[in-house]
Amino acid sequence: MTKAENPTAAEAPLSFECELADPPEKVWRALTEPELLAAWMMPNDMKAEAGSSFAFAGSDAPIECEVLEAEPGRLLRYSWRERPADKDADQLPAFDSIVTFTLARTASGGTHLRIVHDGFVPVAEPVLAIAGVGCGLSLYARKNPVAANAPCMMLRAA
Repeated sequence: MTKAENPTAAEAPLSFECELADPPEKVWRALTEPELLAAWMMPNDMKAEAGSSFAFAGSDAPIECEVLEAEPGRLLRYSWRERPADKDADQLPAFDSIVTFTLARTASGGTHLRIVHDGFVPVAEPVLAIAGVGCGLSLYARKNPVAANAPCMMLRAA
């Protein structure tokens, strides 16, 4: 079996897919408008334009991001650069990855949402991934869980 057929934990993306009743325009707003994004994720200064930098106000240290691609109502992809707080820098690894949201209109006018969190730095391997019916949670080798997929909470915010 090749490496591509059997990826290691550090190479395996965390992904989640769901069908949402809301149209892609509403889902896009929940992903890109700072006040709506903050309601289900974290406070932020998001600007959904390729090349723009923004940050999530993480509990210990800000999570620095850069929008890599933004096609309204269809695709949002950004880098995710998490650094431990100064007090934890010697105990916790850096965490770099890419988050991609792909939206497609369903036949009923809703949204097929796919969230992929990948490109992890090798020292920040996910140790557990849990996905439920309406949302998911990923736990990493850190002292706090990191929310990766939360479409139910996201749509309540929008």
